[in-house]
Amino acid sequence: MTNQAPKQATIDDVAKLAGVSIATVSRAIRHPEKVAESTRKRVTAAIARTGYVANAMAQNLRMRRSQMVLVLTNSIAEPNFAGILTGMEKVANERGYGVLIGSTEGNIPIEEKYMGFLSTGMVDGLLLTTGHLPVAGWPKLPLHSLPPVIAVGRPVEKEDVCYVGIDDVTAAKVATEYLVSLGHKDVAYVSGGSSDVLSDLRHEGYKRGLNEASVPLQDWRIETDGTSEGGRSAVERMFIKDTLPSAFFCHNDNIAFGVVSALQLRGYNVPKDFSVVGFDDIPFSKNITPALTTIRQPRAKIGEEAMTRLLDRIADPQSTQSDALFHGDLMVRESCAQRQKT
Repeated sequence: MTNQAPKQATIDDVAKLAGVSIATVSRAIRHPEKVAESTRKRVTAAIARTGYVANAMAQNLRMRRSQMVLVLTNSIAEPNFAGILTGMEKVANERGYGVLIGSTEGNIPIEEKYMGFLSTGMVDGLLLTTGHLPVAGWPKLPLHSLPPVIAVGRPVEKEDVCYVGIDDVTAAKVATEYLVSLGHKDVAYVSGGSSDVLSDLRHEGYKRGLNEASVPLQDWRIETDGTSEGGRSAVERMFIKDTLPSAFFCHNDNIAFGVVSALQLRGYNVPKDFSVVGFDDIPFSKNITPALTTIRQPRAKIGEEAMTRLLDRIADPQSTQSDALFHGDLMVRESCAQRQKT
């Protein structure tokens, strides 16, 4: 028995899977602007599934534009993702582009599959919400020779990748200064993971908020996994110490939910006994008891700006862009109060 090479996918395979004619597949490859968006998406998906990479397709997708962009995320369930995506799709639709969403769930083979879209020219650009360049399937070429890449929500450690997000340092400083203005001198920062760049940026803002208020800085940083359970665990660890903070500034709202829950289970009143501030202003933050004071991210605006910059780069690859940092708004609700005098 002889080993036979796997059969190479043909344009006929793509047409059958997409439910269109061979002529439509050819037109979607050569002149994507002449094909309905829904049809173009089916053809693109069929090409990806079959692995069809005929020379004509590869040449045309490099010479012309696919009118598609890829949004790569760790998970579509991330609290900020839906709002950012809404802004992205608004601009993409206005400018005649389609959006493909790649949710990797931290899975390298899945990430590699999505990177095939970029390396074969099936998408014109990449929006990264993961906080890192793809570790799998990333072409070993200078970044300037690849389709445009924009980091969104989380910066990547690459100087020539434009970043669009919130000014985390300033926003964290505002949150900390608010707690100090209420008389809190012992403020704990409940952070995300030690490798989370956003957690470090917010820690820097927290320290600036204390320093500029002339408050003696005590390092009250407590690391968590970024979840509400992590927030509950942080409170339990704090109660082992000889001294306690009177307020908690949390890296995100989910951590803050856990902090509030743990304090209440111990019989404390929030905000009478402890004040708590979150970050992000996810929808549930105003519905807990007490309603959470937090920093609001302008998610839709971040998405709109990121997509605008990506499409501008696609139109003019030689253009240079600086980072775009948005202001975060402090949403004062019920989880903070004047520090009780002892």
